[in-house]
This record gives sequence, C-alpha cells and structure tokens, in this order.
Amino acid sequence: MQVIGHNKPGFEEILSNDALQFIELLHHEFNGKRKEILQTRIVRQAEIDEGKLPGFLPETADVRSREWQVAPIPADIQDRRVEITGPVDRKMIINALNSGAKVFMADFEDANSPTWENVVEGQINLRDAIRKQIDFTAENGKEYKLNDDVAVLMVRPRGWHLHEKHVKIGDEFLSASLFDFGLYFFHNAMKLLEIGSGPYFYLPKLEGHKEARLWNEVFEFSQEKLDIPNGSIKATVLIETILAAFEMEEIIYELRDHLAGLNAGRWDYIFSIIKKFCNFPEYVLPDRSQITMTVPFMHAYADSLVHICHKHGAHAIGGMSAFIPSRRDAEVNKVALENVTADKEREAGQGYDGTWVAHPDLVAVAVEPFNKAFGNRVNQKDNLRADAQYKDADYLTFSIQGGKITEAGLRLNINVGILYIESWLRGTGAAAIYNLMEDAATAEISRAQIWQWIHNSEIVLNDGREATLDLYRKFLDEELKKIEQMFGSKLYGQGRFQEAVEILNKLVEKPVFEPFLTLQAYNYL
Repeated sequence: MQVIGHNKPGFEEILSNDALQFIELLHHEFNGKRKEILQTRIVRQAEIDEGKLPGFLPETADVRSREWQVAPIPADIQDRRVEITGPVDRKMIINALNSGAKVFMADFEDANSPTWENVVEGQINLRDAIRKQIDFTAENGKEYKLNDDVAVLMVRPRGWHLHEKHVKIGDEFLSASLFDFGLYFFHNAMKLLEIGSGPYFYLPKLEGHKEARLWNEVFEFSQEKLDIPNGSIKATVLIETILAAFEMEEIIYELRDHLAGLNAGRWDYIFSIIKKFCNFPEYVLPDRSQITMTVPFMHAYADSLVHICHKHGAHAIGGMSAFIPSRRDAEVNKVALENVTADKEREAGQGYDGTWVAHPDLVAVAVEPFNKAFGNRVNQKDNLRADAQYKDADYLTFSIQGGKITEAGLRLNINVGILYIESWLRGTGAAAIYNLMEDAATAEISRAQIWQWIHNSEIVLNDGREATLDLYRKFLDEELKKIEQMFGSKLYGQGRFQEAVEILNKLVEKPVFEPFLTLQAYNYL
C-alpha cells in the first residue's frame, strides 16, 4: 500500500498502520467484486441503449411476494423525522449536530469535494465529534462547540464507482467506498456502541440488489474482523437511480440484517433518468425547474418507496428540497420557507417517516408537518400505504404536461454547471447558488440535460430553435461574461473558471455520455 497524499499533522492518527491494514484487507476481499459491479453497469446501459427497458425482475418475484421483515432497528434511530445533511468540515459538523435535527448525515460524497485534505480531515472531525472533543473558532473569533444533546450521526461514503487516487495497493487505486467506510468503521464502531449508538451509514448510487449484497458482505466481514456484533451496522440506502427503483424490495432483502430504511434521493434520481435514457429523444425531460415531485413518474417512485419500506418494517425518508433560507433578503426567505413547507407537508402526507434539510434554519420548518402527522408516535411505519403499488410503465412514463425546453433553462444549466464545478475544484462540494443548495447531484442534472438536448437532433427549444452545439457555445460565452461581471474581474481571475469550462466542455461535447462528472473533474483536484 502506498499513501500518496500529503500528510499534515494529525493525519498519522487516522492513517495508522492498523487502520490501513484493515483497509487493505477490505481491498483484497472486495475490490474484484466491485469491479464486476461496475462492468455490469456498462452492460446494462448497453442493453438499455439497444431498447431493453428496465423493469421489475421476474427472477426475484418471490422476494416481493413473501412476508419478511428487517432486523430490529435501534432505539436511537426510531425517530428520524428531520435529518440534516452536509459535508464533513469541522464547522458544519458542529452546527449540524447542534441543529435540533434527529440525524446528521455527514457526507463524503455529493456534498464533499474529495480533496485529500477534505477526506482525511473529515475523518478526524468525525472521530473528534463522536468523542465530544470537537470545537472550532472562526476567523471572526466566534467559537463553536457541541451541545449536550446532539443529532445521531450517520455517514455517507463515496459510491462504488469512485476511487481514492491518494492511496494505491499495487498498481490499483483504492475504492473510495472502502476507504471512507473502512477508516470510519475502524476508528469509531466500538466507541459508538459504547455510547449507546452504532455505526450507521447511508449508501449512495446503488443500481440494484447485487450492489446491496456486496455492501452486506462488507458489513459482515468488517464486523467479524473487528469483533463487532453482527447487525450492529445499520444502513439507509438512497434510492437515487431508476434501476434501483425497480429493485427496492430486493435491496432491502439483501441488507435485511443491517437495513434501517430507504431514502428518496430525488436529484440523483432525475439525473439517473436522463443518463440511462440519454440517447432516446422521446424520453427527454424539460427544464429542471419543471421536474417536481408531483409529476406522475416522480410521484409513483416516491409513493411506492413508502409502501415498500413500511411493508418490511423499514423507515422511509424523504428527499432534499433545494431551497435555502436567506437571513438578508426577506422575499427570498419567504419563498424558500413556503416551498420547503409545501414539500415537507407532501412527504408527511405520503407517509414518510422523516425528511432531509441542508440548513439548520430549516429544521424547525421541516419538522412541523411530521409532528402533526405522527401525533404521539415517533414514526408512521404503521401507515402501510397499500394503495401505493405501481407498474413498470408508471416509472417509465416521463412526459410532463406543459413541459418545455427553454433558452432560459439551457442558459441556467450552463451557468450553474460552471459555478458548481468551479466551486468543487476549489474544495467546496455544497454550494449556495441562486438561493438553491447545489451539490454534485444537481450539477449532474444541469450538464446531463445540456448533453441530451444538443445530442438529439429532434430536440428544439420552445421558440423553435434547434438545440445545437453551436448554440451551446454561444450561450456559454455569454454566461461566462455574466459570471465575470457577477464576481468582478479580480475574483474571477483568482478562481478556477477556465478549468470548470474545460471540464464542462469535455462532458458536453463528447459524443458518448460520461456517466459521472466527478470522475472527469477528479483529475483536476
């Protein structure tokens, strides 16, 4: 094993010999299976491109028809009515744990730019938070410390498709999933159990039950190696790909000894639809702003997730409303609170057991609809939603009444794509852009829509113009000038905008759709 990343003081405690040896064990045991999964994804995409649409699997019909339940869920995560998410920087961790939310999902994935410093310092920060040894002093002298009563901690490692380029075993880069999971589990699993909690995780980007099976094998192996009781790990799986939506019950079944719930990861789900059907002009989606949770295919996915979770005793956790509040602009704040309230009222009414927010000021807003729905209960898993059963076509009918592709939509995708990628390159993976919280998932929608619109010759804007590469380039130049004016020439010149444009152009102009922008952008970190 080679650790290539630059080590700062304190890194040696997290990157200890024992911890690295444990990660090396994980690599030798599971990296081959991980690579098989990634190859299977390529094969499945090729089948879709050839017209073989996804659907419910006939070979696993017995899993969907039989009666079974997940293993008991620990007491400290029975009540998950509001969860806050964000990156693993020190200030964010303190604020999130103090926010009043029931759970904080510390994110090494979409909300985190995976610089070596961010990744390793994030592990240090979580270790310190678990032991209540974390504090932070801002540049203005303001001090941040943990309250006595804090949220339950969950951690989201990076997805199976990502690697950690600062650690090599032989001539292979380490799996980012195994690195993030392994370090956190090795240093904190026993301590978490000692304080009455446990090693709890969110699992991203799964595309089917065999990918969940691999995580289950990692959990069983890790618990055995470190003498942690089997079943101590509890995981919530993000259903954020169209393929996983057809295998929700099978995913729960594979992880049934470790499964706490499923989460409706709406933004990556939209991105997944665009990605999987990017070569089908009949499946093109309109401007991102028009793809709401109330359109039929999103409603079907969100509804069925509740039914499937409650059928098997698991929690159903709602998704992230991208609106963020403003402490400076009353009108922006009013719009944000109204939108978040409506979103959370809808989820509570659908039967969800909790939801996500990205800002501490939204915790009180989001919790109210769930307080009303729960009454004196801690969740609503008894709401089985037997009415919420859907067919293949309900997931695959992507038409949106009145949906349009507009010049404004194309321009916004270009503008936000540049702003987010530039922020990511500077080490910030969760960025407030135009009063919305953007992370890798929402940026993926922007660049994916640009690609799909300009690479399908049948696509025209609502004003009749064809969406072409030349039109993209024209709008790109104009949007860049707007961004420079917004920042000012000095700040613009100090940023990484030219590299962001270079990355966006590579993603947009390439004739074959790139599956993840982060794979391309990671080369620039």
